[in-house]
Amino acid sequence: MGNISRRHVIRTGLAAGAFLTATRCASAPKGTPNNPASGPEVNTNQIKDVTLRLIGTGVSQINEIRDKAQEDLGFKLEMRALSTEENNQIAITQPGQYDIFDGEYFSLPLVVPSGNLQAIDISRVTDYDKIVSFFRTGEFKGMPVETSQGTAPYKVQYVASPEAKEFADGPTDHATLIPFQYNADTLGYRPDLVGRQIESWGELFNEEFRGKTSILDIPQIGIMDAAMVAEALGLMTFGDKGNMTRAEIDQITEILKEQKANGQFRAFWKTFDESVNLMTSGEVVLQSMWSPAVTAVQSQGIECIYAPLKEGYRGWGGGIGLSKNLEGIQLDAAYEYINWMLEGWVGAFLGRQGYYSAAPENAKKYMSEAEWGYWYEGKEASEDMVDPFGKTLAKAGAVRDGGSFDERFGNIVCWNSTMEENTYLVQKWNEFIAS
Repeated sequence: MGNISRRHVIRTGLAAGAFLTATRCASAPKGTPNNPASGPEVNTNQIKDVTLRLIGTGVSQINEIRDKAQEDLGFKLEMRALSTEENNQIAITQPGQYDIFDGEYFSLPLVVPSGNLQAIDISRVTDYDKIVSFFRTGEFKGMPVETSQGTAPYKVQYVASPEAKEFADGPTDHATLIPFQYNADTLGYRPDLVGRQIESWGELFNEEFRGKTSILDIPQIGIMDAAMVAEALGLMTFGDKGNMTRAEIDQITEILKEQKANGQFRAFWKTFDESVNLMTSGEVVLQSMWSPAVTAVQSQGIECIYAPLKEGYRGWGGGIGLSKNLEGIQLDAAYEYINWMLEGWVGAFLGRQGYYSAAPENAKKYMSEAEWGYWYEGKEASEDMVDPFGKTLAKAGAVRDGGSFDERFGNIVCWNSTMEENTYLVQKWNEFIAS
């Protein structure tokens, strides 16, 4: 009942009592219940006229989420689904083209120094304290996430002040992004075409699958997947896969070029849809993959496994940032959208694709006991598991690949990252793709 009431307040602004509220607020001293010192004062007669422009990747720019948000919040959303590269480029160079940036944490070392994101006032984020600890405090189950290589989200979660263009060393009152989804990534494969269980990253370079593998063509992520493969095969080692030296970049690039010259790769993909099409067609039997892409293949009645690999997972996190140009009623609306994203419905929606919610206990309210047990607890499905669009993903009795949330996130060995040698990395990666 509390959720319904809150949504009704957002959507209608309690129009019948608007005049009375305005009168009380005008006459009451600041800091009293009728006129709190903090928190937005939303003009409910104008918020219905707001349109917020969102940019992000196809992973989360989903029509059903947009429609539900508009229904609950009472204002309009325009979503643009872009590649990761395009998304970052617009965030950095065209702040007037978006109001909300839906991006990944590894992109922040590129985006934040541009000054095009405004710091998020944590006091305006209702359920910030319910966000999982590795975003807020840098710990998971009592262990510091900084032991993982790469850009753990906590490292870029905070800035010292609203004007800062550099990251703070620890928690402050101002965040760069508010997380809402994340995952532990690995390889996806077609068991019907592979014919056996895949247990190591090294299989991506196995001659057995020559001409039938793929790696994602996002330099900062693709190079880390390649590094996981190279280390698994003993071809080389890295001081930090998330922050390679030029010599390490040179060496892994040469390994990739050799694999390409030998015909190991069928294709390179940039977008969610490309990876799904490669797998459903059977052109590729083993590849870098994202969780909802695996579920999209499964929803077409094709068996596809998101492999729990013995070397561990590559972690990533995504969140919402605010354009520096947002102000007034539009800024108020943007904070309402952030709070709505954390409230639970979106977390449950994305959870049915295999993603995790930044505020899991909120998402749990919108999931059945069977769904929560399957997706989060690693339990055997007590009924068929259905994706957000009504298609069956797993039959009763199935167990999620990789097990529970704790098992998966306790086995992240590196996080998506922007390296100090990012410019050089992109140059060498492009050499590989063009070779």
